[in-house]
Amino acid sequence: MFSDPGNDAAVMAAWERFLDGGGAPSDALRSLVDGSWHRCQQHNVDPDKRKAPPPVAESALETLRQRHDELLQASAPVMACARDFLAETGTVMALADTSSTILTMEGDNPTIGSAESIHLLPGVAWSERVCGTNAIGTALAVGQPVQIHSAEHYCAGIKRWTCSATVIRHPHDGEILGVVDVSGLSETYSRQSLALVVTTASRIESRLTMMEMERRYRLLEAALPYWSGGADGIVLFDRRGYPIKANENAQAAIAAFGADLDLAAPRRIAALALDGNGQPLPAWLRAEWLVPVASRGERLGTLLIVPLPRLGRARAAEPVRELAAGDAPSCDPGVPGIPPGFASIVTADPGLGDALRKADQLARSRVPVLLLGETGVGKEEFAQGIHKASPFRDGPYVALNCGGLSRELLASELFGYVDGAFTGARKGGLVGKIEAANGGTLFLDEIGEMPPDLQPHLLRVLEQGEIYRLGENVPRKVDFRLIAATHRDLRQEVAAGRFRMDFYYRVAVTSIRIPSLRDRRGDVRLLARHFVDLFRERHGLGPRRLGEALLAALEAYAWPGNVRELRNVIESMVLMSEGELLGPEALPPELADGDAAAAHAPQPVPPAVRSIATGEAELIRCAIAATRGNLTKAARELDIAKSTLYQKVKQYGLEADISRVRSG
Repeated sequence: MFSDPGNDAAVMAAWERFLDGGGAPSDALRSLVDGSWHRCQQHNVDPDKRKAPPPVAESALETLRQRHDELLQASAPVMACARDFLAETGTVMALADTSSTILTMEGDNPTIGSAESIHLLPGVAWSERVCGTNAIGTALAVGQPVQIHSAEHYCAGIKRWTCSATVIRHPHDGEILGVVDVSGLSETYSRQSLALVVTTASRIESRLTMMEMERRYRLLEAALPYWSGGADGIVLFDRRGYPIKANENAQAAIAAFGADLDLAAPRRIAALALDGNGQPLPAWLRAEWLVPVASRGERLGTLLIVPLPRLGRARAAEPVRELAAGDAPSCDPGVPGIPPGFASIVTADPGLGDALRKADQLARSRVPVLLLGETGVGKEEFAQGIHKASPFRDGPYVALNCGGLSRELLASELFGYVDGAFTGARKGGLVGKIEAANGGTLFLDEIGEMPPDLQPHLLRVLEQGEIYRLGENVPRKVDFRLIAATHRDLRQEVAAGRFRMDFYYRVAVTSIRIPSLRDRRGDVRLLARHFVDLFRERHGLGPRRLGEALLAALEAYAWPGNVRELRNVIESMVLMSEGELLGPEALPPELADGDAAAAHAPQPVPPAVRSIATGEAELIRCAIAATRGNLTKAARELDIAKSTLYQKVKQYGLEADISRVRSG
């Protein structure tokens, strides 16, 4: 990777022999340089060239800069710093585009003057085809960091210089956007120059990531009016021609026109890029289906609206069944409007009915699905229903909750490990959940809790279809359908840096929001009566029915735990009751003692705070007091994982508050 100035004489002799066409390359000549020299010879580069061609006209350079405005914006702060940290170092920093043309340059002023003698200037193309072996052109040719020193240059006029460069890649797909270079006269050689350009490129790529995330948020917001209603397939493409969001009908609509666009493995359609340069549309795609998406006068992307042939989807004319793990269906699964795979669901709510039909439609494709909803709304029941109606229905259904597990335990659960991978590893190794789901469905609940450093590993599995067990170097092929679920707002998690943007767009190809129970008031009575019958039969009890006063109390409660909480409350009341009629006296203490009213009361305002840490501690203290020390409920109220709450309690020393509230 690094040049060795001590080999200059040997490299110079190798260059002369190379030009004379004699002998094998010297041991002092690196393979990187030897390969570049051969490319230069194939391109008939003049080895006696003294300098690069003259720069393009100022107007042409300005056009180039406008074309690469995003790259220049991302690199502007870095290049501004170069004026200071490269001053008096005898080096300059250059930013070039993918044609090796320098767009801007900063650094030591005397060195900039010396660089003019070889036309190391903005507006000059330093490709290998034109200028021979040099860091800018060679880095673009090989796509990796390079250092070219003195005699290693192909052209004689540049051999007094030393340079280091690396490419800058787009954070989404790794496309090369440009190159950053540090150059100086030979005596300024330093291995640190290569580290400097690699770090600089990384900083520019990080800024590009933030800019891309902000632009995608604007695009999604601008496209929102097109998203609701209708039976057409809708796909939103970003300015580079990549699909970033699709509705539930998109895959079916595209397939109806014979296209092979798989939204589970999004790929670029060059003709839909804003700089498509006249690329032809795919044969299946019609221009009249395209709608430009703009915001504040700036074109951000393109909406593809594909007409969907009639699929004969029936609207629910009767109550649809609603979610409860382990329930037995209380009505015929063949009732019109009820997707067969979701027969264990009881509801009369139109919103949940729409979510069920959307899930049933998506189940027929292979795309990842993200289920959104509060704890207890029944995300796993949706996942199981999608699996039953999917192309993977004959394969295994494997579920894993990403919350409450340490990073190490979660990694071993997901990827598995080989025998002896670490101290305490099970003899013979362990098959991970991903591998176990091969040919079927993998359901990852609370994916928002997955540590950020694990996310790129799962992203690679989704994109490459390969998995490495921990401690193993041989990949294993896997093919599965991913369904993920979370109660968090992942867009906010991305903005806060807790969830990777590339991973978000991979798992959220399509999404389904499951409404909470408090938004489905009519379902409380339906579910309560259903659960009474279910548990009465399960536990072999006599007749049980709910009184009107009890049903009214149940409807007045906010149900922060949703269907799961209601299910548990009903089971408890059925088991504890002695008579046939259950009244308000059967309510558990947390509902009977006024929590139903408190659920709708304004929450107490935390006292004034002077720091974020103090505010967080006060908020947790209020939640502990409001839930009488019940940390499960407190975590739910705070919208954080229970394991996270335990860590915060320990961090802020709130154990005494818990003891005091519980004893009081």
